[in-house]
Amino acid sequence: MMYWNGNMGVWGYALMAASFLLFWGVIITAIVLFARFMGSSSRRYVGGLPGVGGAEDVLAERFARGEIDDSEYTARLTALRRSRGA
Repeated sequence: MMYWNGNMGVWGYALMAASFLLFWGVIITAIVLFARFMGSSSRRYVGGLPGVGGAEDVLAERFARGEIDDSEYTARLTALRRSRGA
């Protein structure tokens, strides 16, 4: 039987340090990727299906902020709905 008296040597300590860094690097990377995936999926579908009503929502926001007046809002909304039906 081989006895090593608890002395791993230089390569043993180097391997232990590298495996420690690799382990925690994988764990941290997995957490960051999971957080990014969950964050992007929740932002992607705000307000229902993507792309549905997007232009009307932007127009309503501009009207709510006061960037456009009532007549311009109704004219643009009518034009959007007419172009969608064509």
